[in-house]
Amino acid sequence: MIEEVPLIQVAAFTRPDPALVEQLRHTPTGFLCDALGGSGALDFRLRPAIPEQLAFCGVALTCHAGPADNLALIHALQSIAPGDVIVACTDGFTGCAITGDLVLGMARNRGAVGFVTDGCVRDLAGIRQIGLPAWSMGVTPNSPHRSGPGTVGHPVVVTGVHVCAGDVVVADADGVVVVPQARLADVVARLPAIREAEARADAAVRAGAISPAFLKAP
Repeated sequence: MIEEVPLIQVAAFTRPDPALVEQLRHTPTGFLCDALGGSGALDFRLRPAIPEQLAFCGVALTCHAGPADNLALIHALQSIAPGDVIVACTDGFTGCAITGDLVLGMARNRGAVGFVTDGCVRDLAGIRQIGLPAWSMGVTPNSPHRSGPGTVGHPVVVTGVHVCAGDVVVADADGVVVVPQARLADVVARLPAIREAEARADAAVRAGAISPAFLKAP
């Protein structure tokens, strides 16, 4: 006899050392991509629902809801720890919103610091009041179903980027970057040199530089 698969499958995962996560806070996403070898950013079409509410740094709590459904997202609320960023996968479906202000408000009340989806959101007036940075592919008033199936804590693919629960997600005016947990310590170790190189380049430009230092004069 084949057992019925649960509507929502929840996986346990390990969150990274908070001290390492803290070292990414206020770090430009461009620096993080440099530390990752030039990649790590989600699709450029993802935008913050409220332009002035965009920045966050936190630990990914993944959920896969699929198209036109948000049952997995509702279940993910129970797994939120303070400092988490919910990463909700819809398989890129934009025909309806995966969430609005009420669920995002509950996520904030549980300690979430950000929300990212490859789908859409709704209720912008309410989201503005809640103050939780929410990045999505767009806005639509169409509403989802709550029928499942789905997953919480399992790996997902968002705009072509693999995201695992426990990765670190950082957003600023340039976009959203995912730092895999397995590479977190290495990224943190690379950042001082990147910051120093950027500072030198900035100083050179302010001093009147007209070409990069690595180009030899003709």
